[in-house]
Amino acid sequence: MDFGSFLSAPEIQVKVITYRDIFQDKAMFEDRFGEEYRDLSAVIKLDPADLKQLNVKKGETVILKNSFGRVVVKAEESGYETPHRGFAYMPKSPWSNILVSDETGGTGVPKFKDISVTVTSAKGEKVTELMR
Repeated sequence: MDFGSFLSAPEIQVKVITYRDIFQDKAMFEDRFGEEYRDLSAVIKLDPADLKQLNVKKGETVILKNSFGRVVVKAEESGYETPHRGFAYMPKSPWSNILVSDETGGTGVPKFKDISVTVTSAKGEKVTELMR
């Protein structure tokens, strides 16, 4: 065994902000269980510095987890010029919904804009599959 096998993968805490995407919506209407919908929906967009800290490259999978769930999605660079370390973006989808609290504070509306998660590399794992 080498020394590296005893080290855990780096992990970071981020706040996830969900958003709507017109291309994702189009893909959902065409085939909710299709490859195009998954490729546009099962992603998290991170600051380049956060990707570097995680030692994850664009297109590799990451694990997102909190007390409400665990999901594997692909990591992408956000593309924003202004740094936003500690904040990430995900399309509203079944993958982001896994992480949403069931607590609504009496409003009946879940909190989609302030989801705290731990992110770590998921090298070798596939994106979480949807159940039909």
